Amino acid sequence: MVYDIWYSSSFLKVAAISCLLTPQTKLVSYLIMATASFLFALLAVSIAICTAAAGATAPTNTTGFVSCLADHLTPGIVYTQASDSYPSVLEFSIKNLRFVTPATPTPLVIVKATHASHVQAAVRCGVAHGVRVRPRSGGHDYEGLSYRSIDAACPFAVVDLAALRAIRVDVRSKSAWVDSGATLGELYYGIANKSARLGFPAGVGPTVGVGGHLSGGGFGLMMRKHGLAADHVVDAVLVDAEGRLLDRARMGEDHFWAIRGGGGGSFGVVVSWKLRLVRVPATVAVFTVHRPRNRSASDLLTKWQLVAPALPRDVILRVVVQNQDAQFESLYLGRCAGHVATMGRMFPELGVTRKDCIEMSWIESVLYFAFYGTGKPAALLLDRGSKPDRYFKAKSDFVHEPIPWRVWESTWSWFLKDGAGLLILDPYGGKMGRVSPSATPFPHRRALYNVQYYGFWWDNGTEASEQHMGWIRGLHQEMGPYVSKNPRGAYVNYKDLDLGANDYCDNDVANSYEKARVWGEPYFKANFERLALVKSMVDPSDFFRNEQSIPPLR
Repeated sequence: MVYDIWYSSSFLKVAAISCLLTPQTKLVSYLIMATASFLFALLAVSIAICTAAAGATAPTNTTGFVSCLADHLTPGIVYTQASDSYPSVLEFSIKNLRFVTPATPTPLVIVKATHASHVQAAVRCGVAHGVRVRPRSGGHDYEGLSYRSIDAACPFAVVDLAALRAIRVDVRSKSAWVDSGATLGELYYGIANKSARLGFPAGVGPTVGVGGHLSGGGFGLMMRKHGLAADHVVDAVLVDAEGRLLDRARMGEDHFWAIRGGGGGSFGVVVSWKLRLVRVPATVAVFTVHRPRNRSASDLLTKWQLVAPALPRDVILRVVVQNQDAQFESLYLGRCAGHVATMGRMFPELGVTRKDCIEMSWIESVLYFAFYGTGKPAALLLDRGSKPDRYFKAKSDFVHEPIPWRVWESTWSWFLKDGAGLLILDPYGGKMGRVSPSATPFPHRRALYNVQYYGFWWDNGTEASEQHMGWIRGLHQEMGPYVSKNPRGAYVNYKDLDLGANDYCDNDVANSYEKARVWGEPYFKANFERLALVKSMVDPSDFFRNEQSIPPLR
């Protein structure tokens, strides 16, 4: 080791010099050598202990783990696979029927936390008995990694945060503390209940869990004005790999940087977030217009790529492409007069008129885009859903150069195939392009737009699954030449195991980083290395681990 060579070399130099000294000074030199010998030996032992601890994982003892939980948690918190309520507790937050099968490896135990101390107990028992813990907030992980594993050989536990859902809005400071188990819908509802002039720039889906959304960065319809949801996190409280409860000051800025976009389940269990809210106008404007293929949809999509990222920051114009139709959806933080005038000036080809535009409050616009209509009651935002109702698969891309017209025109044939899904195109620009790609782990801010390939189906047969997943993978492959490269980017909140996966049962921490680069760099680009370095500081034994968690970098 380096310290061995340094110690030996230094000792020999002191010994050589001592030969030239007087008897009196020789005594001093021997004392120095003895002290140095002790200090270097102590350093060697300390480094050896730290190195061993960094790679140490307790042997798995599932019986001991369950007993430990029983000793430290009250009844009604812990659900083992033998519990009558286990299936309902497991499925409550599952959103994808692909992972509700007898063959799916499920958690040894579910801890339904109602207090941060329950999370601490689960982590400490897991560390002591070699059972890793995965947090679940809303259950929207696209690959189900918050509640299932690929390898049944290695047991794991789930800390379900759904009951940790408190929302505390402070209108005076324009801030809110929100627990990870709350949904975006509950957050929006809670804000609107306190003020009609405050909002939060997060995603469209009201049942998405706050914890997972913020952990991946989180973008939504106000991102061009205000940036990512994670950009507005100003504090957080988490349980780390030692079971300690840490806020921003105690965890440190590197750790705080990592949890705001580095993906969930890698750096601890975040139980609560402090958010900086944003001002919204009393009235906003929305429209949805359809332009079928036979009404120049390919021309419009080609032009949209240049227009949408360059629009004023108060406007977003996204597109959903499905069947033989392009659906243009827009939110404007102002009135219809300004909305229609902006479209007429910058995108006259789209042909938006005053009758297409609707004025409403910001919270009504949240309902409009979530449920595709007007007049919906705000209470709909509180509906978390209780059971998965569809199978789905998704992939993602980032586009930096406009895709040629001929490619859009040829893409329509894909929507005539069996198993066809849809494309969702979300434009960036505005505030997104003004923030450094290294400001948070989310590195794709310079893209023109994000593409989500999304397919869903209700038939549980193998043939239907192969058709729909084949469509997603086939179109994704076809678009390869026209999207980001070296690496081809992907969005961590659209989790995709096709990119690669960690070997969940392999405890060889030393080699895990190189293996994980195949999926980590598409999600995080150059930020992946910094994330792995943070991981090595805060969780060197890789306790918080799943098939696409950040590994430690040695």
